[in-house]
Amino acid sequence: MPVTFSDLWPTDLLDEAGWSASERRELTDLLERMSALPATAPRVLLSIRLSILTEETTSPVRQELDLVRMAVERESRVVGIARDLGVSATKVPPWKRPQLGDWISNRAPEFDEILFWKLDRFVRRISDLHLMIEWCKEYQKILAAKNDPIDLSTEFGQFMVTIIAGMARIEAANTGIRIESLWKFSRTVERRWLIGKPVYGYKTETAEEGTKILVIDPEKARVLRWVYSMVVRGSSLYRACKMLTRAGLLPPNKGQWSSGNLKVILINPALMGYRVYRPEGHKQGKPPLIAYSSEGTPIQIAEGIFSKEEFDRIQGILEARANKEVKQQNRRTPFLGSIKCGRCGKNWYDTAKSWERASGEKVNTSRLRCSSYLTGPCGMKALNQPEQIYALLKETVLDEIGDYEVIHRKYARGDDNLARKLQLEEQISHYMKALEPGGSYRDGGFIEAKANETLASLGRELAGIDPESVEDRWTYESQGVTYRQHWEAKGIGQMEEDLIRSGITFVIYEDHADLNVPHDIKERLVVRGDFFQSKRI
Repeated sequence: MPVTFSDLWPTDLLDEAGWSASERRELTDLLERMSALPATAPRVLLSIRLSILTEETTSPVRQELDLVRMAVERESRVVGIARDLGVSATKVPPWKRPQLGDWISNRAPEFDEILFWKLDRFVRRISDLHLMIEWCKEYQKILAAKNDPIDLSTEFGQFMVTIIAGMARIEAANTGIRIESLWKFSRTVERRWLIGKPVYGYKTETAEEGTKILVIDPEKARVLRWVYSMVVRGSSLYRACKMLTRAGLLPPNKGQWSSGNLKVILINPALMGYRVYRPEGHKQGKPPLIAYSSEGTPIQIAEGIFSKEEFDRIQGILEARANKEVKQQNRRTPFLGSIKCGRCGKNWYDTAKSWERASGEKVNTSRLRCSSYLTGPCGMKALNQPEQIYALLKETVLDEIGDYEVIHRKYARGDDNLARKLQLEEQISHYMKALEPGGSYRDGGFIEAKANETLASLGRELAGIDPESVEDRWTYESQGVTYRQHWEAKGIGQMEEDLIRSGITFVIYEDHADLNVPHDIKERLVVRGDFFQSKRI
């Protein structure tokens, strides 16, 4: 069904966006010109994006009008508009934006070209541009900009994309060199704070001379001093995290406190007021290195929350605890994200632990517990035999959907069938005209009989072409196996992935468990290949 003016620009949207009367008239005129285009005209998707609307930015109204003009000039029809306002091009690539992402992932057969106002309105990261160009080549789409020389339908446009990509790589390399140089300089300057994010417990302030300095954040420093006293008295980091969460004290990156992120803070030498840095290749989870002056002494840039003696003491305690633990390799929670709590709806975790008692005895425990234990228990008791839960989940899922076929979605192009359809229509028109009274094939003899025979054959071939096959479309192909067979071959990891993808959950209550299967489960189970994920390095 063709797209109408009211579908793309409903009155309430025009009113809300502030379209003036003159702009509406121009839009109407442009659409009238567009309506005169043939049905075979290229179909255009307009991409509109702004991070923040200010007086200095180009309004969405102007972007849309410019792009509609561009579409008319290209003799193309607008079939859709992806309006992603308030979305950062740096943080969110095109295929993950609310509206444009849906068109790219699910509605690709509905358009032939993507038009955008300017390159920075479409992408900011050169890697994102490269992936979009690869996607366009794979799906035979055109990418073109109104105010930049980018147009994949022309050789010059493709050449300019290559040049822009090269310049961006050079700029990225130069930026990295400048940042590395700034880090090196910062390690030679005492007291001033030049770059980076302060460790938890500190904040930046502007000194009287206008330079930025590092100072202790009193509230966060009190938190760290309290944690220090708890650890010294023998308390675990896990217990400290529970008490911090219950007290309503936020961790550095929001979310919730955990033993891991608390330990990362406690092992940072910056808590002594030293300048620290991470050299290239420094492993995550390892403490940063202390920066030393030319005299060989640590560079002090702020008052220490801990003295060197206190810092060394807590490091010794944490290291001793780590050495006593018997680490269990590759231990993870099976079906994480699918097993839910019947009270609070949160995930359940397998809290498997292994440790060694003072007597030398090795102890192993495994329990399933609701993740709310970190933020305040919801009342659900932990389960001491997780393997029974996993077995019950697998058995229930297999009973419910194990016999469903594995279906993959594929992108099918209509180019070949469309070309043949047009060719047949042209040939049929030729024969029909030649068989009219006075036509060149109308002789009442052999030629007319052969022409009628050929015409009938062409008609049968044309009738045999599926109308849907002449357009780009999604096709759905069975893989010839059921999910039961699929999981037997691929293993438990594949089953976990499919359950998450399809939204199936196993909800645990006090006295029973329910398998929740979405009503549209067959549609959800369809495997939709992620082009961009497969191309990511």
